[in-house]
Amino acid sequence: MTKTVYLDNNATTRVAPEVVEEMLPYFHDLYGNPSSMHFFGGQVNRRVEDAREKVAALLGAKPDEIIFTSCGTESDNASIMGTLDRYPEKRHFVTTRVEHPAVWNLCPYLRSKDYRITELSVDHNGQLDLEELKSVIGDDTALVSIMYANNETGVIFPIDAIGEIVKARGIPFHTDAVQAVGKIPLDMSKQPIDMLSLSGHKLHAPKGIGVLYLRRGTKFSPLMKGGHQEKGRRGGTENVPYIVGLGKAAEAARANMEEENTRIQTLRDRMEKGLVESIPNTIVNGDTANRLPNTSSVCFEYVEGESILMMLDEVGVCASSGSACTSGSLEPSHVLRAMGVPFTAAHGSIRLSLSIYNKDEEVDHLLKHMPPIIENLRGISPFWKDFKEGKMPAAFAG
Repeated sequence: MTKTVYLDNNATTRVAPEVVEEMLPYFHDLYGNPSSMHFFGGQVNRRVEDAREKVAALLGAKPDEIIFTSCGTESDNASIMGTLDRYPEKRHFVTTRVEHPAVWNLCPYLRSKDYRITELSVDHNGQLDLEELKSVIGDDTALVSIMYANNETGVIFPIDAIGEIVKARGIPFHTDAVQAVGKIPLDMSKQPIDMLSLSGHKLHAPKGIGVLYLRRGTKFSPLMKGGHQEKGRRGGTENVPYIVGLGKAAEAARANMEEENTRIQTLRDRMEKGLVESIPNTIVNGDTANRLPNTSSVCFEYVEGESILMMLDEVGVCASSGSACTSGSLEPSHVLRAMGVPFTAAHGSIRLSLSIYNKDEEVDHLLKHMPPIIENLRGISPFWKDFKEGKMPAAFAG
């Protein structure tokens, strides 16, 4: 059987062995409810608070600013809906055209509730124009929500500069930092951020656990209403094993930050260089100077991203497509569309994302198999034939 080479870590990560080990006792021996008055539950509550402190340390936050949730999507929705609920007289929401669906797909719902939505544009590198941000926010703006780093391209936004602009107008600022946490240093004690979302399964904790950072004094209405858990800010019995696991993962992320930004970045750069040098008409998407250290969005012109993924899968390589293609459709992702990436390239886009568990030989495996895969696909592509003959394929003319 072909060995699996996992290069899809922005989708989800392997749960670290030390995280699994940390979680196990809370499935059998230490199963008490942390809200209980008795000692058996109380000792569990102490471990929940230990985990809260570890997550706070990763973010440079105070422990009471950490709210445990089920995932990044819940944290995003709680931030946005919880803020809008506190400012009912303000009907303007600002975000970007390249947000994760957890935010982007909330916009149609808000429009149906008579909110005015501004989606900021990006340039061909995937970066924002801060002058546009300044020009659109006003007295009616209830909230600005801008992601820290893009999940497809890895492009990092200038969050500190954005936060200063927003805070100067007295407007709450939220950032979806799901892809950034654990990969680059963050410090809420110094950064102008009111709310931040993270998801455990992006940093080697399990799926089903997330965090909403809520700065002290920020106005907020709970999305999940129920019991007194999380100081009344998120009802529901705490998911103790996963909270403990996230605490351990946060501790490990702090220890591994240097490796993320040295060895992993070097490995990513070698991977990109090998692809560009060995395959003609290959393009790396996004701002390569301001990017997450593990992420690469690569376009192979005149082929289909889904076909690339299928052939990679046959040789044991797991990646994801930057294209939101469905059968019979050539529509690329909303992120690449917003960046103005030509259809000739965007349709053949894939995302390769690494973690601390990836090795040099895995990149070698990719670089061995990718050139013949693209050559084979272009050999049967009428679009590549048209390109070689100097024609623009009608299907890609958009």
